[in-house]
Amino acid sequence: MKTDLTNTTSSKVNAALVQARRAIGSPAVGMVLTLVVVTDEANHYDALKAAADASREHPSRILVVIKRPGRSPRERGDSRLDAEVRVGGAEGSGETVLLRLRGELAHHAEAVVLPLLLPDAPVVVWWPVDAPDHPARDPLGALAQRRITDAYAVEQPLEQLAARAASYAPGDTDLAWTRLTPWRAMLAAALDQARTEVTSAVVESEADNPSAELLARWFADRLKVPVERVVTAGPVVTAVRLRTATGDIHIDRPDGPVATLSIPGQPTRTLALKVRSTAELIAEELRRLDPDEAYAAALRAHVTAPAAGAGRSG
Repeated sequence: MKTDLTNTTSSKVNAALVQARRAIGSPAVGMVLTLVVVTDEANHYDALKAAADASREHPSRILVVIKRPGRSPRERGDSRLDAEVRVGGAEGSGETVLLRLRGELAHHAEAVVLPLLLPDAPVVVWWPVDAPDHPARDPLGALAQRRITDAYAVEQPLEQLAARAASYAPGDTDLAWTRLTPWRAMLAAALDQARTEVTSAVVESEADNPSAELLARWFADRLKVPVERVVTAGPVVTAVRLRTATGDIHIDRPDGPVATLSIPGQPTRTLALKVRSTAELIAEELRRLDPDEAYAAALRAHVTAPAAGAGRSG
């Protein structure tokens, strides 16, 4: 069921949600959290689709905040809220509300969102693009237990990581870190099997890849060894080498969803290591709402920048 509201208020949006629930015969609210997606018109469709797909695992009230402050004095003076309420159908057991904030109201999104949060339920805020410099101090971010950004969405991702390190607060995370979960799990398992000391590490990726940078920093923080960054053609992270006295522990994924794992003294194995969708990344982040201490430590660690024009490690 879809309801369009023009020049409306938060109380009227709440009333429309209740009415829509009753109309489809599901007056009870069984959602576990509120997911606030702060985006723009150009990116809201992809962000909404990812959030809706993630909500199949985590039934949520999804509030999509689209700010349209306007460029001309007339547009800036036209302060109003237009909303689209969706319940049932493709939304499953959740609810979705698109909130278009026009004019001056775009600068006070928290006043619109606050009355629409599920009572006594966690709040997660996700910025698919154009995240604030300090997410925890942002008026919307201050409402949340978890704040999700994405360094892939900016032109200079490594500078973005530096800004995230400077502004980090418990509850912050970034999808560039979430993309590393399969890599980190496989590398940890490989080290358990090898039972040897790592002397240095190499991370290979396309240039300015934020996930590769975070992976290198994770090694520097956890293993306390020199870490080399090598630029390849990509896509994304293509290989990792952990050098030991008995040989290299090596995961190689030049392209596609399949990687090979080599451990000294053991046969080479083929592993599934696909590039996951945004919906899968968001679903993973919604599974835990406590501070990610490993991300915080990696974010603040330092490694040497990759040499310009470096080739693939041999």
